Amino acid sequence: MTIENFSSLATTLGGGFFVGILVGYALKKVIKIAAVILGLFLTALAYLQYHQIATVNWDKLQEVSEGAVITFANIITQIPSIGRNENTISALALSNFGIPLTGSMTMGFAIGFMKG
Repeated sequence: MTIENFSSLATTLGGGFFVGILVGYALKKVIKIAAVILGLFLTALAYLQYHQIATVNWDKLQEVSEGAVITFANIITQIPSIGRNENTISALALSNFGIPLTGSMTMGFAIGFMKG
């Protein structure tokens, strides 16, 4: 292993790790903000219904939200994967770079998501 290969590997591992931390931290903050906004919205609806200012059909609201979650899950499962290409030479070349990068990025993402 030469110094050029080692520095390239170290840059890949370190860069992926710090990008993973940033992405995990930011994603957890966005999820928290969205949960607070959604909670405040539902609380406001319940408050307005309690004071008989508005009427809320909770069954219809549940049906719509379940449909949205199912649609989102279907969209996520249809995202193509890198490993589905037929060009094995480029896939092998990518795996030499991709495995250390994705491994370190995953660890960084987990740490950033836990700390966020």
